[in-house]
Amino acid sequence: MVGPVRRADHPSHSTVVTYIVRRVFAAIVLLFIVSVITFGIFFLVPKWAGATPDNMASRYVGKAATAQVVHQRAEQLGFTDPIYVQYGDWAKGLVVGRDYNMGAETVHCPAPCLGYSFITNQPVFNDIVDRFPVTFSLALGAAFIWVTMGIAIGILSALKPGSVFDRFAMTIALAGVSLPIFWTALVGLAFFSYRWQITAVGGAYTPFTQNPAMWAYDLMLPWVTLALLFSAQYARLTRAGMLETMNEDYIRTARAKGLRERRVIVKHGLRGALTPLLTIFGLDFGLLIGGAVLTESAFGLNGLGKYAVDGIRSSDLPKVLGVTLVAALFVVIANLVVDLLYAVVDPRVRTR
Repeated sequence: MVGPVRRADHPSHSTVVTYIVRRVFAAIVLLFIVSVITFGIFFLVPKWAGATPDNMASRYVGKAATAQVVHQRAEQLGFTDPIYVQYGDWAKGLVVGRDYNMGAETVHCPAPCLGYSFITNQPVFNDIVDRFPVTFSLALGAAFIWVTMGIAIGILSALKPGSVFDRFAMTIALAGVSLPIFWTALVGLAFFSYRWQITAVGGAYTPFTQNPAMWAYDLMLPWVTLALLFSAQYARLTRAGMLETMNEDYIRTARAKGLRERRVIVKHGLRGALTPLLTIFGLDFGLLIGGAVLTESAFGLNGLGKYAVDGIRSSDLPKVLGVTLVAALFVVIANLVVDLLYAVVDPRVRTR
């Protein structure tokens, strides 16, 4: 007696588990590589360019420190040690914390030690935790708007190619990609906030747990401004993907079987066009979690992007290094989530 035949697009449970384990392991390896590259950019490349230990230490103590203080700090921070020793101490701090010998006292930076700001005298991780909700709220709201708008406009344009709506939508999309975000932000503030008083004037942030309505009101204009840039790209990609998939044989077969047009478009047409969108969404959202520098600076939001800019202005390297590492971490995590979602959108991925 012949047993049941397993369909090729429904892999076994062990295949799914193997795929997930393989993706997670690859993400862990990638995180290690990212940590090495990040450390090299901030510590090894300057040394190759001729920077001395004192030059490196000057980026930890601010612009007002004397030469004697800078030299002492270079020795205390280990900039005179071999580069592999510096990386070992830095990587160890990420896992178990790190102690900084300041001569008269020892400063402890608890794990995960992303750096210690000797200008503000506190660990960088604490500042990042305080500012992370602002950046995450900005990225989350903007992502919802640009994905919803971009996919909807792309689908409608693909269903009526060459129509008035299609041409108008693609023109707006081209304008959205071309306009600088700081210009869009300033124009939005001038009209919607100051002249018409519809949105908040910027610089305000209310935690979601405190007042959800005020949270949305404060971030509405930054959301729309940031989403305008990305939704244009997603609309164009969705349109291109839908135009390609809607001409496939399986779409004609689905229609011949009598399926409703909405089901054909959403389940068969859109599903095939989502793969490239997932790829760029993982990169875009992961990078925004690391700080939307221009948007946060234009609207005066105290997020991670503005925090990194402030660190550059005050020559406080640990702040910049901490934000860079967090941004890289979330890019890796976002891409891991995207890899797992591939298996949901296209089950054939799990068998490859």
